[in-house]
Amino acid sequence: MRIVLLGAPGSGKGTQSQLLVKAYGIPQISTGDLLREAVSQGSALGLRAKAAMDSGKLVDDATVLGMIRERLGRPDAAKGFILDGFPRNIVQAEALQNMLGDLGTPLEAVVLMNLDLTILFKRLTGRRICQDCGKVFNIYTSPPPEGKHNLIQRPDDKEEVIGKRLEVYEAQTKPLIKYYEAAGLLHSVDADADVDTVFKSIEQAALPTRRA
Repeated sequence: MRIVLLGAPGSGKGTQSQLLVKAYGIPQISTGDLLREAVSQGSALGLRAKAAMDSGKLVDDATVLGMIRERLGRPDAAKGFILDGFPRNIVQAEALQNMLGDLGTPLEAVVLMNLDLTILFKRLTGRRICQDCGKVFNIYTSPPPEGKHNLIQRPDDKEEVIGKRLEVYEAQTKPLIKYYEAAGLLHSVDADADVDTVFKSIEQAALPTRRA
């Protein structure tokens, strides 16, 4: 299974990625995690990334691709991988396609976690965290027992921040949807179903034998 998971913040990518990791023994490859690891280890790529971040710049695509290439060379990626957070635009998608082609590990599917933005907005702006126990609730869909938790809202869950994040996602993702549709790789799943149903839909989309 070699897939890219596309989906807006709050669509459930993280939950589904962990289920896939557990079920298939393949790694979830997050560019954010790779950057933090490379910087902490002080590798050549990490030093390049740190220099860019320290100067307030975005880490260039070549550096990120180099980290992904290195990550795919580890034994746990031999059976496949889940890419999360990359690519974010057409240039990155084309560079990724070329790199995976060189490695002989082309993508088998791109799975879009499809969810109406109004639902996403409620999921994210309704999220509350208990300061005492760390449990996560949603005032709209899974409210806590009254008076039993000391709830806070994270700064990045504020309405204005969420609205901006979803705008950026829409602008970045629509071109990718068309790109992967044209490549015959895109499969859309309903992310508004229960967790198990979404997982089965992803399996159906991502495994060639199940699509046959």
